[in-house]
Amino acid sequence: MSVKTVVIVSAIAEWVGVKPLFPESRIDSFPFGESLTANIAGREVQFFHSGWGKIASAATMQYLIDHHKPDLIVNLGTCGGFEGVVKQGDVLLVEKTIVYDIVELMGDLDISNYYASSLDLSWLADPLPHPARRALIASADSDLPPGKIPLLKSKGAVAADWESAALAWVARKNNSRLLILRAVSDIVNENEGEAYDNIEIFNERAKEIMKMLVAQLPDWLDAVKL
Repeated sequence: MSVKTVVIVSAIAEWVGVKPLFPESRIDSFPFGESLTANIAGREVQFFHSGWGKIASAATMQYLIDHHKPDLIVNLGTCGGFEGVVKQGDVLLVEKTIVYDIVELMGDLDISNYYASSLDLSWLADPLPHPARRALIASADSDLPPGKIPLLKSKGAVAADWESAALAWVARKNNSRLLILRAVSDIVNENEGEAYDNIEIFNERAKEIMKMLVAQLPDWLDAVKL
């Protein structure tokens, strides 16, 4: 069975890392950014650059579901890992997501639970085709404030990013299959982050991470059992 697949790429540095991998592909556009179509081990796969953050991610996800009707949506990208829990370069298979930049001052509603999501990955064959840790990722429209790490660790998170929670929430609302693979680009502890004030570390590592994840993508697609 042919599985219609689209890939969402979020950060600018991640997209910059993807485009040179497909020199024969024409760069097109869609309402939220650039796109390209590539041949991945005999499969036609469309890549879309959503842009960073929760708003662009949610909008792109809904647009692709409505207009392209994919069987599978894949998000490949980076994340900041918590020191002592993960290592730089570790690949995370996202099973759960939470949002950590919601502030409720008018009442006692636990809005964070409303935007928490669990991804149904029952369609993914076991064992996994490449080493990956099933994980919970926390998302916010912010680089991770080091002081938030103890709270996020207490909730089970091992890393943080800007987009996974929004992508997962919209996919769940649409009953769409979503595979999120995020590799740890940099490590953050309770005092500092190694890429803070050093964007070149992130840019260089993002390029290598995207090259690795795209190279592994055919095997992940082979592991999809619908």
